[in-house]
Amino acid sequence: MTSTSTPSVDVAAAVAAAYDARSATYDESRMHRDLAAAVAAFATLDGVADVLDVATGTGLVLRALHASSGTTVRTTGVDLSPDMLAVARRELPQATLLRADAAALPLADASVDLVTCVTALHLLPDPHAALAEWARVLRPGGRAVTATFTAFARPARVRPPFPVHHERFATPERLAASAAGTGLRLRRHAAWRHVDGDAFLLGELGTDGTPVLATAHEP
Repeated sequence: MTSTSTPSVDVAAAVAAAYDARSATYDESRMHRDLAAAVAAFATLDGVADVLDVATGTGLVLRALHASSGTTVRTTGVDLSPDMLAVARRELPQATLLRADAAALPLADASVDLVTCVTALHLLPDPHAALAEWARVLRPGGRAVTATFTAFARPARVRPPFPVHHERFATPERLAASAAGTGLRLRRHAAWRHVDGDAFLLGELGTDGTPVLATAHEP
């Protein structure tokens, strides 16, 4: 399997199988829990009624948003892994959780105010199409918040059976370039490093009409 010849459907199946295998222990990762909290702090829920979490996994980001906000926003999560979604359903009975592709969302146009996607852009066979899809489902002035890897505490011991492209989203310039032409623009960003050593770029992408906020923000 190579990154140049593998059909997207095979990549999707391989990613789903890999995360099915991790579903029982995924929440044990301190890094993933802390990153979800950092993303919830970076994102703002002012004026937000509906949130969509793409590649939601076990729902850690949606859980962190609930914990940090104390609001009653409506939450939806989509993921390819049925086993990760099963964990999310136990933890988030109030959320709508669907098995779906990031680039083919089963949501109406202009139906959410905030899209979140954490440590998943590097897995998508067509991230440009996914970003355009997020722009489609966002209401005017809506935002998408992402978290992408920029450095690792230790090299991966096992190469995954599907292509990964961390380098495409490792800097604000590359994230902005990836979003060009999708209807989303990078509005602000921040660097965040976990105590264990992994480092991330937090980015907020806005639709046309989204007010420009500070260019950097430390959660």
